Amino acid sequence: QVRLVESGGGLVQAGGSLRLSCTASTSISNINVMAWYRQAPGKQRELVAIITSGGRTSYVDSVKGRFTISRDTFRNTVALQMNSLKPEDTAVYYCNARETVASSPSWGQGTQVTVSS
Repeated sequence: QVRLVESGGGLVQAGGSLRLSCTASTSISNINVMAWYRQAPGKQRELVAIITSGGRTSYVDSVKGRFTISRDTFRNTVALQMNSLKPEDTAVYYCNARETVASSPSWGQGTQVTVSS
């Protein structure tokens, strides 16, 4: 499995921005899909955004137009740029990688994002 380390979480006021970063222990060029999930207190973990090895992206409706997922194959990182943050974006954000369609997913340890109103 791939080792993933997230960074960039923190406390921000509503309307502000944060940039999360996920560094992989292997070349992300070999990883089929990478994604960001989040889990708010008392709620199930939900998929926020994905990016494929071909660069295709997809987002949950609630973050479309505000969040952008990107990858840097030189630094082996995947970033999540979060703009116009809302209190409902408060959650622990997790990086996820699936090397192939048949692979078990790898998870990072999570990073807390708190948006105050």
